[in-house]
Amino acid sequence: MTVTRTFSIIKPDATRRNLTGAVTKILEDGGLRVVASKRIHMTRAQAEGFYGVHKERPFFGELVDFMISEPVVVQVLEGENAVLRNRELMGATNPSEADEGTIRKTHALSIGENSVHGSDSDENAAIEIAFFFNEDEIVG
Repeated sequence: MTVTRTFSIIKPDATRRNLTGAVTKILEDGGLRVVASKRIHMTRAQAEGFYGVHKERPFFGELVDFMISEPVVVQVLEGENAVLRNRELMGATNPSEADEGTIRKTHALSIGENSVHGSDSDENAAIEIAFFFNEDEIVG
């Protein structure tokens, strides 16, 4: 296997409940290393740009409103097959369907307030990382 990078967001429902450390611990205990991290209050323009692929979907406005409602923590994670590993650690989008011990099973409030976002492919990881981080901010 190859060491790769992926992108993660600890969402407003988790930061509001002070779960940044708990979520990061699951990621680190699961074999991923945080090589960049920052807490930001996403602007509407950032949220609309980041989630632009969903612009035509009925939930877009609600998603944007949620993502700008509280601070988030954006992270670059590194590890063996990082995208897949992060997705395993996050669990299913619907927390009631997520495996025990995953972030969403443990911390998510609902399908909408599911505590974390993670890239779904290596290609999207590169795009998402570049959206929030400059290369000099990533220290591996």
